Amino acid sequence: MSDESQIKREGFLKIAIVGIGGFIGVTLGIPALGYIASPANLKDQSQVWIRVGSTSKVEIGTPTLFKIKVKRTTGWIVNEEEFSVYVLTENGRDYIVMSNICTHLGCRVRWIEEKDQFFCPCHNGIFNKQGEVVSGPPPKPLNQFQVKVEDNAIFVLGS
Repeated sequence: MSDESQIKREGFLKIAIVGIGGFIGVTLGIPALGYIASPANLKDQSQVWIRVGSTSKVEIGTPTLFKIKVKRTTGWIVNEEEFSVYVLTENGRDYIVMSNICTHLGCRVRWIEEKDQFFCPCHNGIFNKQGEVVSGPPPKPLNQFQVKVEDNAIFVLGS
């Protein structure tokens, strides 16, 4: 075998290796870049108005429990979550929407109508009708949501 044919063979092998490596890199690289970049292209769903329910279901002067189902998208994962809120109105026009999660350790509070207060069973936290701390270990009032009413429906700003 001559030196000239050896050089041609080495050149061919170099070109073939670079070509195959480039093909594999492009074949795997483009989908990988799309996978990495696609969540950045998704619409921001952090600030969405969520329908709670009808104003007609809220009893004046008594916190009313509503259960809400929300679909959340995180990257490629879509989860359906259920959470509950209490809605209070004293006049049928102005509404307060409060979380039913205690600000102490995250237990669920419940409305005790006879005592006119919310009660957290975990460590005996007590909140008044507006969600303010009355006694117990909770460090702050029940979390409240930004509210709007449209066409007799209550909406909260979700995150």
